[in-house]
Amino acid sequence: MMVPINKVKDIINKHDALEKELSSGNIDPKFFAKKSKEYSSLGGIIKIAREYLNFESEKKDLINMVQDKSIDKDIIELAQKDLDELILKKEKYENDLKLFLLPKDEDDNKNAIVEIRAGTGGLEASLFCADLFKMYEKVCSKKKWKLEIINISKSEAGGFKEVIFLVNGDDIYSYLKYESGVHRVQRIPETETQGRVHTSAATVAVLPEAEEVDIQIKESDLRIDVFRAGGPGGQSVNTTDSAVRITHIPSNVVVSQQDEKSQHKNKAKALKILRSRVYEAEKRKKDQERSSSRRSQIGSGDRSERIRTYNFPQGRVTDHRINLTLHKLDEFLSGEIHEEMNQELRLKEQSLKLKNLNS
Repeated sequence: MMVPINKVKDIINKHDALEKELSSGNIDPKFFAKKSKEYSSLGGIIKIAREYLNFESEKKDLINMVQDKSIDKDIIELAQKDLDELILKKEKYENDLKLFLLPKDEDDNKNAIVEIRAGTGGLEASLFCADLFKMYEKVCSKKKWKLEIINISKSEAGGFKEVIFLVNGDDIYSYLKYESGVHRVQRIPETETQGRVHTSAATVAVLPEAEEVDIQIKESDLRIDVFRAGGPGGQSVNTTDSAVRITHIPSNVVVSQQDEKSQHKNKAKALKILRSRVYEAEKRKKDQERSSSRRSQIGSGDRSERIRTYNFPQGRVTDHRINLTLHKLDEFLSGEIHEEMNQELRLKEQSLKLKNLNS
């Protein structure tokens, strides 16, 4: 499939307009970082786009030389060689431009808020929730990403009922978004005397961190309640009303935060989660309206969708969206081969988008 010339011209026009805007010094500081990233993303393709526009005229000139019987034979041979190279170069540039023009998730370069919650399976589910958190900790460490815990609710035996954390770095959401959904574990619990394999689950939600420029939340749309934070078994109970519950009235999104001793810090953390949840809800609504973009995505990001099974007795992990099984469960949980699974998910989504682009 030929790359539409008008789309190539759009790339060049957008690059030139951004270059002019950024060099003018009149850009709103709130949007400077966003515009700079956008300009940077065009930097790798702009040379290809400009050269692609000149292919037809170059090709015509070379064909004329090859067909001109009055020109020296050696020059015709060189022109033919240049023509063959030009055609190969055009094919490569076409492929590069097609990949660049694939529909992109505008949130791919954002940081991510990850929420892991124990699902069905009682204590075993909470232990699995902790295992998943440790896996993401190791992935972040390996990639030199910064992980900041926002909220954590512990259960017995070192498990977690819930853990929410923020990951900072480059293009975080583009990597972690594939983790959204139900993660299922099959293993023999330590308390199991008959050696039976139990199945339990945890849900993972990955939200792009929303900035104030992404979504405006009015103070008048918020109901903020403060209360006294409490710990397990009556311990670690604060004597001040430092815990915060924020309700976004239009969407009915509710976030509670009590990890910090300071009410101000709890409010700031709660607002960070709230903004991202409201933003995600708006984004999902738009995605559902654009059903074609949904068909080109791996999974829906739905928290009820079972995406992966971790089978301990057989030492394997299976991603059900791409039917990929890795018989290296320990390495996967230690973050060593997590990239291998993620790469296959990205490639599959890319092929779906290319198919959608060509249809």
